[in-house]
Amino acid sequence: MKKILIPLIISIFANAAEPVVGEKSELNPTAIILFLIFVLSTLFITYYSAKKASSGDSFYTAGGGISGLKNGLATAGDYMSAASFLGISALVFANGFDGLLYAVGFLAGWPIMLCLISEKFRNLGKYTFTDVAAFRLKQRPIRAVLAISALATLCFYLIAQMVGAGELIKMLFGLDYNIAVVIVGLLMVVYVAFGGMHATTWVQIIKAVLLLFGVSILAFLVLNASSFDIKTYFNDAIQAHPKGEAILNPGGLITDWVSAVSLGMALMFGTAGLPHILMRFFTVNSAKEARKSVFWSTIFIGYFYILVFIIGFGAIAFLTGKEIMGGSNMVSIELARILGGNAFYGFICAVAFATILAVVAGLTISGANAIAHDLYANVIKHGKVSMEKELRISKISTLFIGLFAIILGIVFEGQNVAFMVGLVFAIAASVNFPILFYSIYWGGLTTKGAFWGGIIGLIVVVTLTILGPGIWVKSFGFETAIFPYKDPAIFSMPITFILVYLISKFDNSYRAKIDREGFEAQYFRAQSGVGANKEATH
Repeated sequence: MKKILIPLIISIFANAAEPVVGEKSELNPTAIILFLIFVLSTLFITYYSAKKASSGDSFYTAGGGISGLKNGLATAGDYMSAASFLGISALVFANGFDGLLYAVGFLAGWPIMLCLISEKFRNLGKYTFTDVAAFRLKQRPIRAVLAISALATLCFYLIAQMVGAGELIKMLFGLDYNIAVVIVGLLMVVYVAFGGMHATTWVQIIKAVLLLFGVSILAFLVLNASSFDIKTYFNDAIQAHPKGEAILNPGGLITDWVSAVSLGMALMFGTAGLPHILMRFFTVNSAKEARKSVFWSTIFIGYFYILVFIIGFGAIAFLTGKEIMGGSNMVSIELARILGGNAFYGFICAVAFATILAVVAGLTISGANAIAHDLYANVIKHGKVSMEKELRISKISTLFIGLFAIILGIVFEGQNVAFMVGLVFAIAASVNFPILFYSIYWGGLTTKGAFWGGIIGLIVVVTLTILGPGIWVKSFGFETAIFPYKDPAIFSMPITFILVYLISKFDNSYRAKIDREGFEAQYFRAQSGVGANKEATH
């Protein structure tokens, strides 16, 4: 594996100085060297992990032997995307205080995870979040609808990540866009297909450590420039920004309460419905470690967003009025160059690439598991399939997902894909979270209610997003949107909750009786952990 990939990567970067179409930076030796070190290190981990990824437990959940601290760090690494690092600092740079709206929304989902999801989720599930939702319900329809929802979520998220990766790497490393997309696609396939969850976990841990270290240094440099005087720090930003003191006031980015509440709902409850985040609870050996995972994840992510806020206001002071290569989304990268020199700039570039690889690896293994474990093993084969065959399907799925991601990344080059990240959280909040919540906490939930409520909720949230200004106006070019709001969660999420409740309430079928009677046993296991999947032995 290494004999094939390493020469390929070196040859690609050897040709990186060739002219490419579009805006790009000069070749940065520090970024190239650090990137190669990261890739070689993670390939070594993948080679080591391949020896462990022979069983279902080891491939899907790293044997359930990851500690709470390590899993918290890996989960944070899976969650803190390049969009968070670059996008939120850009929002703060453009809008000041209002840029924090996204950061607060992303962070606010984690207490929900801690209080409502983590412990019971770990006790009830095994490999994917559909294991929890379908625990006492009829397996095939529930797994089908949630696998479709999960794959839709992961597909849109993957497109946004691949397009962002191509543009970012083209600019930072001087690579052709298509080559950049192919590199990301190949590496994510190698990590997942050969190393499974064990390799993916360590890629995410390394990425999280590098990212937290990088933003810590950058925030330190920003504060050092103002002599660690908070008053001076904010005054410099106020004087530099065209809006003046208005950057310290809310209400500039989102002006109406419907949009604000809808965005908050999508970010908060969508976090608790993201398949690639939820499956990380199965990599620990107990509910206690799952709670620790969420606790540490919240600490790391909260710390990260505080630093991003500091970096954003620092960018206002140092970069306002200056030409920034790549536009405002690159303010963090440009700030690293101004304050830290070329060496630190190269380090931040490499960290940005590592960030992308860690996120797409998490998305890929989650998608492969949904296809192999939920759709193939439990929907198509009715649960009657050997684990060896299921693992083979999962690895084949990884190859197809990687190819699919590369094709989509190339097809969507230059397209406005910003709406896709919002759609991801809207789907997760409007479909995945309501069904999971009802499944865990409401004994009256039935298969029919979960299935039809989930299907209709998925149709509603996708339709409203298409008809909203994010797609109808910005992508399709129409003058006015049919649905006036960019984020539909305030409408689609209650619709799903209400439909699931009403359909279940009026369901008097024989299957509904079985579903309701199964809640007591499920509740006991969720609370006690008796019968929960334990750590695998190697």
